[in-house]
Amino acid sequence: MTDFDPVWRSLDRQVAAGWAPGFTAAIRYAGEPAYYATGTLAFDSDQPMRTGTRFRIASLSKPVGAVLALSMVADGLFALDDPVAQWLPELAEPRVLVRPDAPVDQAVPADRPITVRHLLTLTLGQGALPADSPLAKAYVERVHQGPLPPLMSPDEFMERFSRVPLAYQPGTRWLYHAGMDVLSVLLGRVAGAPLSAVLRERVTDPLGMRATSFQSDGDPLPTVYQDGESYEEYARSFEQPRVFDSFGGGLVSTVEDYLTFLAALADDRLLPRELREQLTADQLPGELRAGVTELCGPGLSWGLGVAVTTDVTEPWTSPGRYGWFGGSGTSAWVDPSRDLIGIVFSQRWVAGPREDFAYFWRPLSEVVQRAGT
Repeated sequence: MTDFDPVWRSLDRQVAAGWAPGFTAAIRYAGEPAYYATGTLAFDSDQPMRTGTRFRIASLSKPVGAVLALSMVADGLFALDDPVAQWLPELAEPRVLVRPDAPVDQAVPADRPITVRHLLTLTLGQGALPADSPLAKAYVERVHQGPLPPLMSPDEFMERFSRVPLAYQPGTRWLYHAGMDVLSVLLGRVAGAPLSAVLRERVTDPLGMRATSFQSDGDPLPTVYQDGESYEEYARSFEQPRVFDSFGGGLVSTVEDYLTFLAALADDRLLPRELREQLTADQLPGELRAGVTELCGPGLSWGLGVAVTTDVTEPWTSPGRYGWFGGSGTSAWVDPSRDLIGIVFSQRWVAGPREDFAYFWRPLSEVVQRAGT
């Protein structure tokens, strides 16, 4: 049995230093799972963290949505290269800005249809842009302002989304996030059922993930902190009835459930092997990867709903590693070369997309390296 005590002590030190009130973590190494919890649900609380504590996992929702989508591909409900307009008629005739920083009224027809693949690879042409660009301002005003889950129905979201042009022609540029919100609408329409029901049928019920859903269901969740203050608006959005369930960042889960999910994915118990390999392979050739590099730095690309490591940039990275992080302070990766899965949850809002969670991954990589020698 591998001793992960150095990893757990590192989390304890972060709590003792006041960096976060608490953490939960899960590891599977060489097939053996381990779990840990430390600290409390809030700085002013004596309620302890437990490995079964539910967290808002933010963008760690994206891999779950991607797996659900590929399970529908496996069942023949749609193909990756199908145009989405069959289910999303709002996107039948998208328009594209003449250049990404152009005024929003300077747009031309798209030169190709948006496909399911474009949504999963985040290359539909819409997403995170410089905040001062005309399109970014129009998107916030007319569609939705992150990181809160959309506060409108899926149909209203699509109607609003269709009103703003794309920044790039479909399939020519990676832009973060928006594709997963659109994919969430598509999955519900294809299934003809609420997305929460589709999630239960295809992922959470078969795996026994009883703590994973789109709402808190009344459970007390850890306090979210941003810049040292409680992020009340974000927290409340998970407590009130949800009108739009989105895999962009809307799930609540535990490290126990998320390890179950990633282990089932890695072991080919959720998807046929060929689809799992597509999901976790680099899908961004050449210049398509530029958007990922600009946002996250070198060494990363994107698969079908997950980030994929292409080059070693830190001791804990290796080519073929896949996973992602959530803005609420969550990180989860599978490293096939080390037979390793690691997950850490906090509720301290990340400083930016290049936050590396080194307090967890560095001691974990050192433990695994010693165990392998």
